[in-house]
Amino acid sequence: MSVSLRDKFIGCIAGCHIGSAMGAVTESMDWQFIEEAYGFIEKPLPYERPPLGMKKRAALLRPNRPVWKCEAGMTEDGVERQRLMILAIRDKGGRVTADDVKKSWAKYMNPASFGTLSMEFERVLWELAKADIPGADIGKYCDYAGLNSFARACHAIALINAGNIETVKDDIFEVGQLYQTAKSRGLKWACVTGVAIAAATLPDATVESVLQAIYDNCDPMVVDKIRKHVEGSAYCKDIRELREYFDGVFSIKGIDFSMAYASEVVTKGVCIFAMVKGNTKEAMIAGTNMGRDTDCVTAVAAGISGALTGYQSIPQEWFDMTDYATRCNPYTCSYHTVVEFADMIYNAYQKRLADEKAYVSTMQALL
Repeated sequence: MSVSLRDKFIGCIAGCHIGSAMGAVTESMDWQFIEEAYGFIEKPLPYERPPLGMKKRAALLRPNRPVWKCEAGMTEDGVERQRLMILAIRDKGGRVTADDVKKSWAKYMNPASFGTLSMEFERVLWELAKADIPGADIGKYCDYAGLNSFARACHAIALINAGNIETVKDDIFEVGQLYQTAKSRGLKWACVTGVAIAAATLPDATVESVLQAIYDNCDPMVVDKIRKHVEGSAYCKDIRELREYFDGVFSIKGIDFSMAYASEVVTKGVCIFAMVKGNTKEAMIAGTNMGRDTDCVTAVAAGISGALTGYQSIPQEWFDMTDYATRCNPYTCSYHTVVEFADMIYNAYQKRLADEKAYVSTMQALL
């Protein structure tokens, strides 16, 4: 079945937003704990923040922090990060720089989100954004150069560069400096997410062509790890086998954000994408039941899958649940629906193409 470019945009953003909401339920739990607490999750569920898997640690760090009950479909900090990028793209009407997204932070970020919906360290970045500091310098003040902060949220930057591998890499390294230092590990891994999504939007794209685009265009050390685990996990027929495979690969604990390093999250996301052959719904379910940083893994796996196969595999009920949960969210920066967010990027992308076509036409007249 043919998938239109708009369907791919919606599939990518829905994969991230709805998938993040599903994965937030099991965030920071190992898969054995997920099975004990929930069995096998196959749809969005209500949950509490901090999530069950983080409650003990959260109680020690912030003993007076209230528990926040979240509707099924409620998104989390990574989606907030992405929404601010989307709003910047809408306002600019095309590709954005770190300074463009910095303006979006200052204009739209909800300060009530810090420590509830968004991470505490993002308060510092927000304060810097309001100051006269270049956007590309802000990431220098973030301690977490290897985390997936940007790699799990950069879908919009990829979509505004749909089909263009070179410009998506440029924009990932440019905008990513808001979150992490230039050319850091986190941004090299973010390039995998960005390149995969941009490649997935191409006509006649396949799972194999998306993987090849990653291998051909991303940092060699990053590619070596992804290729090793895509090939090593190729025998896994479902998420139960895949998560057991990764038990012997990623197990770090005991440090801040120990489950949220981009190398782990993006590798798992790409392997899920390959395993489910780009089916967006199946990628959501697999990521949610993977264990560890499930919301971020699901955002990567389902975002890439949606960019390839669209949104048709996702039940309409899941869209409705996520849109309703957004309307109930007192901490979000924006109350737009999943489809409205996708269309903001799609409309800006159409404008980009029209502007570039007009430029080419003007200059060709002088040849």
